[in-house]
Amino acid sequence: MEQARVKKRDTERSGRNLKGWLIGGGAVVVLAGAYAGGAALVGGQIPQGSSVHGVQIGGLDAADAAARLHEKLDPLATEPITIAAGEKNTELLPANAGLGIDVDATLAGQTGYSLNPAVLWQRVTGGESIEPVLTDDQDMLTAAVEDLRPKLDAKATEGKIAFKDAAVDYTAPTTGQTIDADAAAGSIEDAWFGATQPIEVATTAVEPKTPAAAFEKARDEQAKPLVKGDVTVAAGRLKATLSPAALAQAASFTVADGAVTMKLDNDKLADQVLEANPKMGSTAKDAKIILRGGKPAIVPAVEGHGVDTAKLSDKVLVAATTKQRTATVDLKVTQPELTTKKAKALGVKEEIVEFSTPYPTYDTVRTKNLRAGSAKLNGLIVMPGETFSLTKALAPITVANGYFESGVVEDGFSTTAVGGGLSQISTQLFNVGWLGGMDNIAHRPHSRWFDRYPAGRESTLWEGQIDMAWKNNTGHAVMIQAWVSSDRVHTRLWGTKKYTVTSKTSEHYNKTNPKTRYNDAEKCVSESGGQKGFSVDVHRTRTSGSETLHDSLHWTYQPWNKIVCGKDPKKK
Repeated sequence: MEQARVKKRDTERSGRNLKGWLIGGGAVVVLAGAYAGGAALVGGQIPQGSSVHGVQIGGLDAADAAARLHEKLDPLATEPITIAAGEKNTELLPANAGLGIDVDATLAGQTGYSLNPAVLWQRVTGGESIEPVLTDDQDMLTAAVEDLRPKLDAKATEGKIAFKDAAVDYTAPTTGQTIDADAAAGSIEDAWFGATQPIEVATTAVEPKTPAAAFEKARDEQAKPLVKGDVTVAAGRLKATLSPAALAQAASFTVADGAVTMKLDNDKLADQVLEANPKMGSTAKDAKIILRGGKPAIVPAVEGHGVDTAKLSDKVLVAATTKQRTATVDLKVTQPELTTKKAKALGVKEEIVEFSTPYPTYDTVRTKNLRAGSAKLNGLIVMPGETFSLTKALAPITVANGYFESGVVEDGFSTTAVGGGLSQISTQLFNVGWLGGMDNIAHRPHSRWFDRYPAGRESTLWEGQIDMAWKNNTGHAVMIQAWVSSDRVHTRLWGTKKYTVTSKTSEHYNKTNPKTRYNDAEKCVSESGGQKGFSVDVHRTRTSGSETLHDSLHWTYQPWNKIVCGKDPKKK
């Protein structure tokens, strides 16, 4: 019986334990379900208090959080950013540099189911500031940085120094800069998002070739002392004063190998000394080739004395740094440039050619022009290889230079102009050049033929438009002799004859009859006309030893038309 009671109590105790276990287990299951449900609820939201770059997204689901971030942060990721390099700056669009923000990556892990108590606790009690996930394309960023160079790089400028009048004009060199591409890319990548201040990028200095110190040394030690006051050049009792302006005109600066050096032009200084005191110049006299008794003659050269200017520039530079500011030079025996020996070697010794043409003696004004032009040519020397230009020798053809207004032919009509008749001088000089074997450089025959000239072998002249020129190819100097006799104009060349010349003129051909033309010009001159127009050829042969040269001329003359002053009645 006792044993039976014991078993019964055990059974009762066991039943109570099972019932308690079932009740407790049920509670655990309920709690677990509630925990899991809470975890699911919390997992669908961004933790409370969370923010990205100041944008609050706590309590929002992933889609709403992403939408808010796009709304608030996309403008920051697309607005231009200012890039600064020293004092220069420019703007850069992030997209052009491959820079952007990845909103989805930024929100990754901020939502989602989790039973981790720590995660759940953090999501319930509060979030944190979340760093945005930024993206970049290194190739685009590198290219964008290179594109910034034209706006951020600065070339170094070289200094300049010169004299302006008698003052030193100095512009200091400047240091340039070039951006450090790798460092700049890193700085932009690190600070571009939401930057409120310019992003300063690193630069490397670009120095000018010549530093400012070199310019300043030349300015202070050479240039300023030079123009501080007058410099006196003394040779015995002779003196010449060079003003600061004169000294500055002779000065120049050389910039090379990082140094600046001032130098003086010795020839310019010598000219300035002679200008200041002509007595300090050489008294030597050149030999001269003149016409004496109608033939060339040599006036011998004469030695003289003058200032020795060989090292004048060095002496003036030294004098400019002294209190006395005086450069002492010596007097020396001076030689003429054209010695008697050189004058004889020019070979002006024989007649090469002579040519003459008749002139209308009744036109006394025209004759005055012939005499004026001949006087300017008489005795003129054309050096070996030199080109003789008649307009240059006669210019300016003005009343002030001794010329008169006389008859000319212009556009086929007779009229008047200052220097009328000088075309006969032009014809004279063309023919001595042609028959003397000179190289024909420039000439133009008249529009109509004047029978006092050889057809096809004559030349007009109009200052500034038509010249007559030939080149002296004889290897010796040539002297021009020109004069007007009572009825003819004469020209002769003296020198050393090189060529044997023959000139032949063709018959006149392709003749054209004169016509009647009307001229309503204010200075119209009526003409009766009559002479036919024609074409003509001239052939020349030049022989010198084994050398033979051939050249030809061709020209077509207009007829001497009948000129009626006034308007053509057939034309309205």
